[in-house]
Amino acid sequence: MGQTMGWKTGRRLTAIVTIAAGLAQPAMAQDRLLDETVAFTGTVLFLETGVPGLVIGATRNGETAVSGFGEIADGSGKAPDGDTLMRVGSITKVFTGAVLASLVADGTVDFTDPLQDRIGWDVEVPRKGGKPIRLIDLATHTSGLPREAEREPGPADDPFSTLTKETYIEALSGAPQLFASGTGGLYSNFGFDMLAVALGNAAGKPYEALLADRVLGPIGLGDTVFAPGDDDKARLMQGHGFDGSALPDVPSGPVMAGASGLYSTANDMLKWLQWHLDRFSPGHAEMRLLDHAAYVRRDALSPVYGFDESGRMDAMSLGWIVMEPEGDRPLILQKAGGLQGMFVYHAFAPTRGVGVFVAINAFDFSAATQIAQFANDLIAQLAPR
Repeated sequence: MGQTMGWKTGRRLTAIVTIAAGLAQPAMAQDRLLDETVAFTGTVLFLETGVPGLVIGATRNGETAVSGFGEIADGSGKAPDGDTLMRVGSITKVFTGAVLASLVADGTVDFTDPLQDRIGWDVEVPRKGGKPIRLIDLATHTSGLPREAEREPGPADDPFSTLTKETYIEALSGAPQLFASGTGGLYSNFGFDMLAVALGNAAGKPYEALLADRVLGPIGLGDTVFAPGDDDKARLMQGHGFDGSALPDVPSGPVMAGASGLYSTANDMLKWLQWHLDRFSPGHAEMRLLDHAAYVRRDALSPVYGFDESGRMDAMSLGWIVMEPEGDRPLILQKAGGLQGMFVYHAFAPTRGVGVFVAINAFDFSAATQIAQFANDLIAQLAPR
């Protein structure tokens, strides 16, 4: 990763490798170079960011490696590993995009279906400039809907309780669009929650069941859930706020299912990335092809806001941010997330067989930028053009 790491001398590199032996909790792969690279990268990230806990994983050509650092909760003395459960926030969106790809592949819906025809609610969906909001607009953040629906804040122990169906109906009824659908780009949790509602209605089942049937079950993601069970609490990673204080785990409402409601583990995230990288497999081939396609180019949009924190967006796929090749770095599809004191990032190079997942348990924007940069650089190292 060269200059990104900021280490100039062989002596300091040797020191880091020595520290890594004491900090990392690796899950060994047959690819020893992958193991060493992941452990080293994770050590540097952990030391540079100073976060309470960090877990990093990578997959290359079907092999995986995971290393964890710090603690999953204050005073636990337990380092995170591949089975540590955590909130993945907006990474949820690319799972919603995969459900859309699945339903388009079998003809249940079309990308150009208007939200009005699919939402199943008694509400008049706005049409700014006479342009309807379509499913593809929701999936590419080009619907014109704001980032969030206006609502009253919930209590500290249940902050999302005021994000309800009624909240969204009221917001949709208030002419919320900031630009005509399909003309600009604005990152929108509002839009992805509405996409999940529409997909569940079109399939005739609750969205949670639809996601399980179309994505989680077929891929075997048994630890990717909307609510952890009682037996999972001991392996749940504790988030931390901007002031460093520990944050409690709080419930997610069902209407958050499309944008930010999921929990997962590094092992499940790597399995998910491997599914995307298996691009020549006949299983779910149409779904995967639809999911990875670039539907909206940046230069076709005005305005463009909220996409570049983890790397410049050149195009939008179904929730995935597409970054064109640059220098040694191949084309990357990536998505970040953050919720309740967790920042997470995952990315993959579809033509190179490499994917990376990183999570930290602190709301630290500088550290979040670092983990994305390190992950993107790690992909370039493991899979150069």
